[in-house]
Amino acid sequence: MERKSITTSRAAVACDVCGRTLLRGEHADAFIANGSRRMVCELCTARAANEGWIREGADNALGVRRNGPRGGRSLLGRLKPPRRSPPPEVELPYRRRISSNVDRIVPGTQVTTPAEHDELVVTDGGPPREADAAAPAALESREPRHVHAVPTNADLKMARALDVFNLSAHPRRIAGVTRSLGTPMVSVLPSEVEGAIVSIVVGWELCWYRYEVDLADEAAGVRVLGQGAELSELTEAEQLANAVADDRGRLVLAA
Repeated sequence: MERKSITTSRAAVACDVCGRTLLRGEHADAFIANGSRRMVCELCTARAANEGWIREGADNALGVRRNGPRGGRSLLGRLKPPRRSPPPEVELPYRRRISSNVDRIVPGTQVTTPAEHDELVVTDGGPPREADAAAPAALESREPRHVHAVPTNADLKMARALDVFNLSAHPRRIAGVTRSLGTPMVSVLPSEVEGAIVSIVVGWELCWYRYEVDLADEAAGVRVLGQGAELSELTEAEQLANAVADDRGRLVLAA
């Protein structure tokens, strides 16, 4: 029997990645790398893709994808209209009132459009502020303050303190105790330390009351500082009477 040699016309193909010669039946894929055509076995296609080689025949698909939309947006996102950025601020001139009949235009200042019937009021070197326009109205609506001057004369201080005392509710107590214990001893003494403070002491043999009036703050009224049961608890100055009480408990300086 004669031996026959079988030859094939298929050329050997080597993988350009691993260098292995492909066996019969194995398929090689063509890749493009640096402008050259490279053959890659099926086991090395993933490695070739990681190296940046491009599979032959995929250039057109890549080209279309590169020219298409990017970012992986969904179909709903691509159908939505793009967001519009807010318009830039525009430099507009504004009016600065310098008198009742004269307006001056000051250019080059950024202002916002005022609401209807609003008036722009500006100060030197600054943008208009609506709060400045409301300031005069707030000052006009503020309640007036009643400020009393503190007398400098001791007699005037004592007389004013008794007026404040007589307008309070304390004369009722004085009148009630007077009906039981008789006429009280009344001493009015301006403070030697605080010029606006006046002390008032009303006493009987069985009890006494000490009051205080602040002439600088008459709205605070009369304050009760203390009370006792014996006149000996008072100082010598407080035991010297210089005022009297009537039948309704009102106090007046002695003549």
